Amino acid sequence: QVQLVESGGGLVQPGGSLRLSCAASGNVFSITAMGWYRQTPGNEREFVAAFRRDGGHNLSPFANGRFTITGDNAKNTVYLQVSSAKPEDTAVYYCYARQTVVEGPSSRTFSSWGPGTQVVVSS
Repeated sequence: QVQLVESGGGLVQPGGSLRLSCAASGNVFSITAMGWYRQTPGNEREFVAAFRRDGGHNLSPFANGRFTITGDNAKNTVYLQVSSAKPEDTAVYYCYARQTVVEGPSSRTFSSWGPGTQVVVSS
């Protein structure tokens, strides 16, 4: 199992910046990617960004230009930098780790989730 601890959430003014961090521990060798989703009340969780172990990354279309995802494989940590924050970025941000576990002749892929960190963009 993998445990995820998020940090860096809080209150930020419109136009400001913040950086979220997510550190993984436990069975980190099974992790193939880490990333972020976000969720607002009454809405489904939406994909924000992902960082793969091979150094590649993916960003949701809305995140292009203002969000940057980076990772440190040695620390099993992923970071999400948000610039020019907007009120619509207000959400609970959830870190996830995609894992692949070999079980005999087959493998299983699943995701573990952090508890979430609240981000509020408001003046």
